[in-house]
Amino acid sequence: MINCLTHPTPFLFFTGKGGVGKTSSACGTALQLARAGKKVLIVSTDPASNLDAVLGTELLATPTAVAGAPNLFGLNIDPEEAARTYRERVVGPYRGVLPESAVASIEEQLSGACTVEVAAFDEFTGLMSEAQTLDAFDHIIFDTAPTGHTLRLLQLPAAWTSFIETNERGASCLGPLSGLKNQQERYARALGALSDPERTTLVLVTRPERSALAEAERTRVELAKQGVTNQFLLVNGVFRASDARDALAARLEAIGAAALDAMAPGLRALPSYTVPLKPYNLVGLDALAGFFAPASTHERGDEPSGPSTLDEDIASLSALADEVAEAGHGLVMFMGKGGVGKTTMAAALAVELASRGLPVHLTTTDPAAHLEGTLAEQVPNLRVSRIDPALETQAYRHRVLERSRESLDQDALALLEEDLRSPCTEEVAVFHAFSKVVFSAKREIVVMDTAPTGHTLLLLDATGSYHRETIRQAGSSGLHVRTPLMRLQDPSETRVVIVTLAETTPVQEAAHLQEDLRRAEIEPYGWVINRSLAATRTTDPLLRARATAELDEIRMVTERHAKRVFVVPWSAEEPTGASPLRGLMNPALTQSTTEKPCSTTP
Repeated sequence: MINCLTHPTPFLFFTGKGGVGKTSSACGTALQLARAGKKVLIVSTDPASNLDAVLGTELLATPTAVAGAPNLFGLNIDPEEAARTYRERVVGPYRGVLPESAVASIEEQLSGACTVEVAAFDEFTGLMSEAQTLDAFDHIIFDTAPTGHTLRLLQLPAAWTSFIETNERGASCLGPLSGLKNQQERYARALGALSDPERTTLVLVTRPERSALAEAERTRVELAKQGVTNQFLLVNGVFRASDARDALAARLEAIGAAALDAMAPGLRALPSYTVPLKPYNLVGLDALAGFFAPASTHERGDEPSGPSTLDEDIASLSALADEVAEAGHGLVMFMGKGGVGKTTMAAALAVELASRGLPVHLTTTDPAAHLEGTLAEQVPNLRVSRIDPALETQAYRHRVLERSRESLDQDALALLEEDLRSPCTEEVAVFHAFSKVVFSAKREIVVMDTAPTGHTLLLLDATGSYHRETIRQAGSSGLHVRTPLMRLQDPSETRVVIVTLAETTPVQEAAHLQEDLRRAEIEPYGWVINRSLAATRTTDPLLRARATAELDEIRMVTERHAKRVFVVPWSAEEPTGASPLRGLMNPALTQSTTEKPCSTTP
């Protein structure tokens, strides 16, 4: 059977829904190519990269040799560092030339999330187009952020090229777009490389799950439209039960098989490879070395000798529902790494609150927008929406132009229209929509499913920039202002819940997210440990091995990180629809086997 190592192109992009194993797939591929004598650079484009942890090497913003892996180098595109470098490149020539106040104003223009995106995009296109980098490596592998963020990244070369070509008036000459025209040739080369099947392969990573396969199909179609047609399907985490008595294992295998049988014809037509579920976390070079190994040698682990069942008395999500219901209003934001179950947790809480007769607004900032698929039905008292970047951008452009028509002459209006065609406008539009939702939580219950960590942190960065600018403008006027950031910082108005899995990388990333939130003076309300095998009574050897490995991570969360911890047991079936979602609120309602329910609920 062929895999993505059979005919590797110079550029390989690994993308997919959060939690499908993009990083481990990309790292496993990179390691195999390096051991075959190829010089390989693996790059993370995820603002919340975990490449360091998986490879066991602290990576920088320049190629860094991976310890213990000759020929393998790693690099993190650090968005904040890239933004600092980009800002200085724009501002530097004006220092000592313009008054300090003017320089400060330019720096303020360059302080938002749009600059972060532009700078990271600039780094990305450089890696795909600079001769120095291309000559130094046989293969450059991109470990990308979850799908919504990645789609935008891979569409940006075309978007910026189009904008630059049509921007004849020099709009935003001192803003984030400054100097982009000088990079037009670089962007054209990057666009050419992406659409060249001899140079670029897009590896669609999925799991044998309905939602992950649907996301892979959406990505296949969207990027094919952009000319990225050399695509490969990698199905990760395929499970085969070995204990016929274990109902959880049997259901897990059957549902995975059914999902694969029902995959879209377009996906089925792609060259593909399946990787069995491992009994261990794919962290470190020793574990990664077995990524492509046959199931016969790596699918089964030794029978676990220690406990595999969670004995700790950890609360269920119903405790969170009780507190929110008592308040009667407020914002609950579910945040975390892609694939940990934020959408499911948000939908479960919203359905539970609505079932108690409370009016609830369920929304999402995730461009991938999985809410409707998770709910699968209308629920009384529940209103569902999404912050759609395309629609919000269109509406924002319309509002701005309509407000400006009477006050601007034709030349100024034309200049404004050019500015509004910039891809940066999306950041502003999404922020305005997000702010509106935040303020609405003052009078209603709002449950928000957020985009994966990196994308959400960029949104919070925009929120912080707006806050600082609003406070500055208020100055000594004595005006009372209440910014969205202030509402997010107020625990009586906002509860931020971090969702994670009982695995090394998700826990580490959740801890980093908590640090970022605390720097913004946002204190998380609690953590959810989702899809816990240790909270089941599984007897399957492979699943028991994974359950045993969870216990240390769960203790890490309860003892070192979280003020409140909720646990949700593993469910073989994807919770879709009101009744299965409500079942997640109290694990006693969810049976892991046909004989015994989970015993971890208080």
